[in-house]
Amino acid sequence: MQVTDLTFIAEASEKNEASNEKLKSMLLRLESAYVDELVFSLNHEISPQIDCTQCGNCCRSLMINVEKEDALRLAAHLGLPVKSFENKYIEKSSEGSLSVMNNIPCSFLHHNKCMVYEARPNECREFPGLHRPNFTGRLFATFMHYGRCPIIYNVIEQLKNKLLAKE
Repeated sequence: MQVTDLTFIAEASEKNEASNEKLKSMLLRLESAYVDELVFSLNHEISPQIDCTQCGNCCRSLMINVEKEDALRLAAHLGLPVKSFENKYIEKSSEGSLSVMNNIPCSFLHHNKCMVYEARPNECREFPGLHRPNFTGRLFATFMHYGRCPIIYNVIEQLKNKLLAKE
């Protein structure tokens, strides 16, 4: 049974700082391909057991980057001209190089479900990113979300059980 209680996960995030640091150090000493294999396996096992629509915490708490292709896809999905979509939902950096959704929680979150799921931004499609190679190259971002995402939390805890128990 996987842990999904967000209050528990947030509290455990603070309590587990030392063991998380120990795990990060160990992961950086291991071969990247081996770590990826472990993470892929755990992600494949754990992700199907967690219903993201019961959580929605990522949509309630993350700043979501929006690429040009995302804006085009979302505007088309909503039947809006791109400029109208951008004016209503996007905030751009002063130099225009970065675009993010202008609301936290996301404007498209309704009862923990994405109302634009088929057209959602690539960053949303990729989250929590445990299926991507080079896990050890993304430790900072992964552990930043450890106290927020039940999938990440459970994968990390299982990694600790597998790796730190052997020490």
